[in-house]
Amino acid sequence: MAYLGLYEKAIPMKASWLEKLQKAKDLGFDFLEISIDESDERLSRLDWTLAQKRELTALSQDLNMPIISMCLSGHRRFPYGSKDKKTLEKAREIMSKALDFAAHCGIRNIQMAGYDVYYEESTPASQQQFKDELALAVQQAAARQIMLSIEIMDYPFMSSITRFAEVTKYIQSPWLTVYPDVGNLTAWWNDVPQELTAYISRISAIHLKDTKPVGPKSLGQFRDLSIGEGTVNFVEVFKALKSVNYHGSFVLELWGDKVDDYEKLITSSRDAILTAMKSAGYNYRH
Repeated sequence: MAYLGLYEKAIPMKASWLEKLQKAKDLGFDFLEISIDESDERLSRLDWTLAQKRELTALSQDLNMPIISMCLSGHRRFPYGSKDKKTLEKAREIMSKALDFAAHCGIRNIQMAGYDVYYEESTPASQQQFKDELALAVQQAAARQIMLSIEIMDYPFMSSITRFAEVTKYIQSPWLTVYPDVGNLTAWWNDVPQELTAYISRISAIHLKDTKPVGPKSLGQFRDLSIGEGTVNFVEVFKALKSVNYHGSFVLELWGDKVDDYEKLITSSRDAILTAMKSAGYNYRH
């Protein structure tokens, strides 16, 4: 039985929370994944009052459309590997507030962007600092019984689950898992079925998006594609996961602000995903 969630950004930013949650439900999804990205507007959610958090939680419960995961990409702007002390302090603050937000709103899984740095040069020192800071964040998450999951990124430092597995040799905790983006895995020319099956015990959730690969003369395309426009073999992905009895959640990742008809984007991509799921033997809950 597969549960399929929708990434918040699939619905335009201007929509209210009521509209976002209702639309996700109407389109047949099981839950919504909230985004806390690097923009001031979304980072400001971490400073919401308890009353604001209760309002969102009550709304999701009333609509039976839970928010069970958070895509925390704010560390792209404020990365753990930064050599700037103020940036590092902000990175720590973001994580602390994100854990508070998750605890208050019943969010069980925080997907953290696997960037040591993004707007700075990556170095052995920045990568080691990332691991040191991540170790502290995992301790905070474990104390709250909140899963901290690293996303496979559009960036070489965390471009495969194999690379994530190297981090787990340094940080050994059941509260640190991987949240693979199958689009990013594909764009980096990984053997996607092998990556997924070899590390199945570390996978807590799966992001579903299409991408175009990195090449000698191309940086690839890691976002803004509907399902079917890129090179991800979703049937192969689902067959690999089915072979190792994966029954975690899936989240469809799209960007509704970039298109004229976001509902068409969601429905066409959803239908393509459900077709691939069915061909691999997954039964969708709906």
